[in-house]
Amino acid sequence: MNFAVVVIPAAYVLDLLVGDPQWSAHPVRFIGRLIVKLEKKLNSGSANRRKLTGAILVFLVVLSVVLTVWGILKLTALVHPILFYAVSTVLVYFSFSVRALAIEADKIQKNLEKGDIRQARDNLALIVGRDTKELDAPEIIRATVETVAESAMDSIIAPLFYAFLGGPILAWAYKAVNTLDSMVGHKTERFREFGWASAKLDGLLNFIPAKITAFLICISMFFCGENGRNSFKWTLRYLFRGPGVNSEAAEAAMAGGLGVQLGGTNFYNSVAVQKPFIADALEPLSVRHIRESARVMYIASVLLVFAGWVIIKNIL
Repeated sequence: MNFAVVVIPAAYVLDLLVGDPQWSAHPVRFIGRLIVKLEKKLNSGSANRRKLTGAILVFLVVLSVVLTVWGILKLTALVHPILFYAVSTVLVYFSFSVRALAIEADKIQKNLEKGDIRQARDNLALIVGRDTKELDAPEIIRATVETVAESAMDSIIAPLFYAFLGGPILAWAYKAVNTLDSMVGHKTERFREFGWASAKLDGLLNFIPAKITAFLICISMFFCGENGRNSFKWTLRYLFRGPGVNSEAAEAAMAGGLGVQLGGTNFYNSVAVQKPFIADALEPLSVRHIRESARVMYIASVLLVFAGWVIIKNIL
């Protein structure tokens, strides 16, 4: 019995049924607490020293996560094979999130349909890092669609990709790096040098999943009755950019397929950051684009699980 043939589809179905429980014992929260503790101890000194200690942080966090997951799997395998497969399924399930992302997008869509801009801003703030207090409806829609596209890459496709390659251990090694990047991989005065290693490694690990995500979004556009050809056209324009801009390929695929323009000015802690405009605005942004982006995300994730299952079962 091939591990991935059983565990990953089971984990995916579990996510569709249960979603991503937001409770204090979620593994990502433990990783976050470890990062906070180590950052306080390591992030000091000169720029060069902080660059070095930032790399040490990455090593310590990833090693801790890998050893923990390995230990759990080793112990369960000693107890019983069924327990091993069950725990492996749960570990993979915790590494990605499809349903939860769709639910958050749906909340924002319904807020906008009711004309409740304030609540839409509040719900958007839960899934984005940008300022949301002053956003109007089109900007809220843009931010939501961009987040669905980017999260399809780093919260769904990438963890599943690494789960297919190396099971829960590799999936959680990726999650550790991705969590590091989200917490310290910022170009602020505090983290510019210290978070350099986290940001670079996250970019490298997302380089291939970003391409896979973009193409899966393109294919999904055809299933959704959207503009798949335009999605491919814009994907190819952004596909071969460097690891530092991985999300642009997925955003280009989403924007081109939906016929909208993404990118523009975002504010982070009241500081304006100009993002490149992606794709042409063939139609104005509307709430339907939130709904369609979530549908595309669902189909893209199903395609990955199915393709991975077929490849492993019949080829490897």
